[in-house]
Amino acid sequence: MENRNKVLLYSNLAIQMGIIIGVGTYFGNYLDKTYQNITPWWTLILSLSAVFIAFYQIITTLKNR
Repeated sequence: MENRNKVLLYSNLAIQMGIIIGVGTYFGNYLDKTYQNITPWWTLILSLSAVFIAFYQIITTLKNR
């Protein structure tokens, strides 16, 4: 039973990571299109921020387990 809980935890973390990065990239792309930027600065900044937030969430979750 404990093995099943670990699988659910890790799959949940992977899904959350994908959602966080996807939302950050989506809003960055939206802002770049809204402001008609030549260089996609918002996409770059928000997607990298989302990656760091996702890794922080994974580290804190695994640290508490």
